Amino acid sequence: MSVLNKLRKKEKTETTGKTVTELEEICGSDKETYEALVNTLILDPRKIGATIKESVENAKKAEKDKDLMKTRTWYRIAGSLAIFEGNTKKAVEYFTECQKYSPDEKFTFLKNPEKAVAKAQEYYKKHLKS
Repeated sequence: MSVLNKLRKKEKTETTGKTVTELEEICGSDKETYEALVNTLILDPRKIGATIKESVENAKKAEKDKDLMKTRTWYRIAGSLAIFEGNTKKAVEYFTECQKYSPDEKFTFLKNPEKAVAKAQEYYKKHLKS
C-alpha cells in the first residue's frame, strides 16, 4: 500500500457510517487542522533519507543555483521533518521559506502551527511505533 493511499485510506466509523481517513479521525471536527496537515505531513519521515540540516542545505544550494522548484521542495521536506520532530518553530520557519517560493500555495499550517504539530505528534505516536 503506498504511503499516500494509507493517509487517504477510508474506514467507516460505526457511529456515523461516514467514511473517514486516519488523519481525519485524529483531527476530529477540526477541519482547519486537517487541512493544515494533509499537505504537509509526511506519513513516515524515517524513510526520507535526509535530515533537516541536509534538507536546508539542499534548499540553500538550490536557491543559490536559482532552481526555485528544488528550493521549495527541500524547504517543504525540512518543514515536514520539523513537524515530525515536534519542532514548531523550525516548521514555521521552513514552511514560510517554502511559501516564498510558492506564492500561489498557501500553507494553512502557518495559521495555527502549534495545534497542527500536536495532532501530527498524535498521528506519529499512533502509527510509527518503532
